[in-house]
Amino acid sequence: MCFQTALFLTTPKYIGSTHGIEKELIEKLSNVGYIGISTGKLRRYFDRENLKDPFRILKGVFQAYQLIREMKPNVVFSKGGFVSVPVVLGAWMNRVPIIIHESDITPGLANRISIPFASKICVTFHEAKEHIKNDKAVYVGAIIREELMQGSAIKGLTLCNFTRNKPIIFCMGGSLGSQRINEILRRNLQQLINNFQIVHICGKGQLDNSYNNYSEYKQFEYVHSELVDILAMTDIVISRAGSNSIFEFLSLKKPMLLIPLSREASRGDQVLNALSFKSSGYCEILFEEDMDDVSFKKAINNVFEKRYEIIERMEQSGNDNAINKVVELITANSV
Repeated sequence: MCFQTALFLTTPKYIGSTHGIEKELIEKLSNVGYIGISTGKLRRYFDRENLKDPFRILKGVFQAYQLIREMKPNVVFSKGGFVSVPVVLGAWMNRVPIIIHESDITPGLANRISIPFASKICVTFHEAKEHIKNDKAVYVGAIIREELMQGSAIKGLTLCNFTRNKPIIFCMGGSLGSQRINEILRRNLQQLINNFQIVHICGKGQLDNSYNNYSEYKQFEYVHSELVDILAMTDIVISRAGSNSIFEFLSLKKPMLLIPLSREASRGDQVLNALSFKSSGYCEILFEEDMDDVSFKKAINNVFEKRYEIIERMEQSGNDNAINKVVELITANSV
């Protein structure tokens, strides 16, 4: 999600896209105001919309400039995403300090455009400082939602109608699901449920009702507030390697089997994320090009057998103070 907040001494304001999915989420917060602006998507491929997007972005820059000029924020905090570029440019033209947070090891396109205009760049991975060629980068770690730590395992068990008789796997393929992960999990489900109970977040339109009678398999298209309770009862996780998700699993001390998007299907950020976590002992990796029924089941069993060793390493991660570090940087760089 793109995240750019204009911070004030009174009420923070969130500037996002006019029709973005973030609007609904932010409007649920009583102490944050939402303002929508025009924006275009920064695509790496040809699309007819690319011809219109420069004009949308220019309109967004003008709107952001006017908004920031009128509101006079002390600082602008940007989490990246295509909406962030007009806001960062608008803040820079108004001489308002800009703090950027980069989730991945290598900056995404929006943050690469924005970094020259920023006062400081907060990075999630230590390795990220190698990819930002100036002294602006500051390691802070991942920003974790407070509510994530408040889940109830009992509520999770009740929701899924599970017991504590078998360990629980939580499987998700990213925010939109993953057809490849869905297929291989279901193809091996009969064998897996001999040893595990499985919660599967399969993505919109990916439910398969033929599995509804499996008492040890619970599938959802998507979960909202229930996620914290599901994770509280989970023993191990199967997931893509998006930065936000894997740091949440790390904070909860959940051993992971990571199946990163390949470099062919992405800019390679998930591969780097997974390799970093593997080097720290937080996960096992199964590359999609190497994944078959045998390697999939073997990797799951490997993570489960190593789970206590992985948890011990996670407890030494030192990623618990990111939000305080970010607040200190924001305060120090405000006008």
